[in-house]
Formats: sequence, C-alpha cells, structure tokens
Amino acid sequence: MELGLQIPCFTWPNGPAELGADLAALVAAADEAHFEYIALMDHFFQIPEDSFHRNPVVPPGAEDMLESYTTLGFLAAHTKRAKLMTMMTGALYRPPGLLAKIITTLDVLSGGRAVLGIGTGWNEEEATGLGFAFPSTTERFELLEEVLRFILQMWSDDDRGFTGKHINAGRLFNAPQVLSRPHPAIMVGGSGERKSLRLVAKYGQACNLFNTPELERKLAVLRAHCDDLGRDYDEITKTVYHILDIGDKGTKTDVLLAELERLAGFGVDAVIGAVPGLPDLEILARFGEDVIPQASRL
Repeated sequence: MELGLQIPCFTWPNGPAELGADLAALVAAADEAHFEYIALMDHFFQIPEDSFHRNPVVPPGAEDMLESYTTLGFLAAHTKRAKLMTMMTGALYRPPGLLAKIITTLDVLSGGRAVLGIGTGWNEEEATGLGFAFPSTTERFELLEEVLRFILQMWSDDDRGFTGKHINAGRLFNAPQVLSRPHPAIMVGGSGERKSLRLVAKYGQACNLFNTPELERKLAVLRAHCDDLGRDYDEITKTVYHILDIGDKGTKTDVLLAELERLAGFGVDAVIGAVPGLPDLEILARFGEDVIPQASRL
C-alpha cells in the first residue's frame, strides 16, 4: 500500500512571510520519507470544519488558503519523486483548455509527476463569493464529463475542435504534450453510486473514497460499473481518504498500521490524508521510518 500526504491548511506558526520556506522544507521531507502523493485541496477559502467530516487538521473558517496549481508548481521544484495533485479540482473553476494546459505544464516541469484529481465542485459559498458560476448539480455533472472528454482529447493527437453542451472550442492544440504516458492519471472524485463512480469507471485511472462503513459497498458498485462498461476493475487505483495520525511521538503508529491493513483487505491501493502536527518535520521522518516501509508490505 502507498501513502499520500494531503496538505489542507497553511495557517502555520511562522506566518505567510515564511510560508514558502516552511512549505519547501515540508514537501522535501515528505518526498524523502517516500510519500507517493502530495495533494492539495482546490479551494480559495478555507472550508468549514463540518464540511470535511470534522477533520482535526482543518482549522475552523477564515484561515489561510493558497491557490492550488501555483502551489503545485512550487512543490514540483522542491520534490523529486512524489506525484503531485489536487483532491479535487472543481471542474467549474477553470476553463478546460486552461486546466489541461496547467496540468500539462505541471507534468512537463515535474518530469511526469502530475495527476489530475477532479470532481464537480461543491462549495457554493466560495464560488459565489469570488464570482464563479455555480450551476445546478445536474449541470455540474454534465460539465465534469465534458471537461474529462475535452482534456483527454487535448492530451491526444487529435487537435480538432470540441463541441459540447457546455463547452465549445476551435482547436485543442497542446505543445509541449504531457510526459506521462498515455497521459497523467485522472482521479475522479466523489462516491455517488449512480454518477460519480460511473465516471470513474468510464474515464478514471483512480478513485478516492472516504473511509466510512459504506466503503466496501462503494467498491462493489465501482466494480459493477466497470463490468457494465467493459472496464478492468483492477486497472483503477483505489484510494481512500483517512487522517494519517500517528499521535504524539508515534504513540498511535500501531493503530494506524492496523487500519491500513484493514483497508488493504478491501483492495485499497493507497491511503491519502492529512497528517496532524505539521509543519513539524519530525513527524514526517517518523512516517519514513516507522509507517511507510511497513505499509509498502501490505
């Protein structure tokens, strides 16, 4: 099993003036510890605590938040091996040609380490606050599928135009092309059984689900969609969001390892989550010594 570090919070002790240096040191340490993914939220406001399943790492309200793709470009320069991604980009936040170009640029400059994590987007308060259109749920799902089709075409040899219900473009030209082959992995976010998991089966190379009592059923639904669409279920990387908490000085390490083993039993390939206690770099060193080597054997 692989582990991924999500960084959901940037309200750190040294403040914005030192945030660049502190973040560079943190991701270099995560890379050295062999976290397979480094992920950011794609938000412009810090999200409310209760919208994130009462995540103990996310502070309550009006806290610092960085724009995700500018930050991922910065992280690319301070890491060597970890895959870089958002969990998840809202399909409504950027025109698809711009989003495809952003991920392409990240992939090229990181040496082929970009992953596109994408979903419908859900934060209406944030969208209306900053002037983004926020259509209905039905329209957001329609848009998400068009964005997926658009980006996959832009990452192919087909540079013709694109005509859809929500998106129209004259020429999907992309140079340089992505380094990842056949293209950067696409992680489709969401656990909705009728739409989201079907989009995973149709377009995705990875899914991300929450660690809830419904997890096993969600995976079974994904498998059923794969069977229906003629897709190999085993081709899809199954990832789960779970807080990676080893406690003070590693006192909860065994508890976390036991949970990782349980998830591996369901066929989960990777667990991605926030780590309480950051930006303390000693915590990441403990992961590199006591958690990640053991998880890799699961």
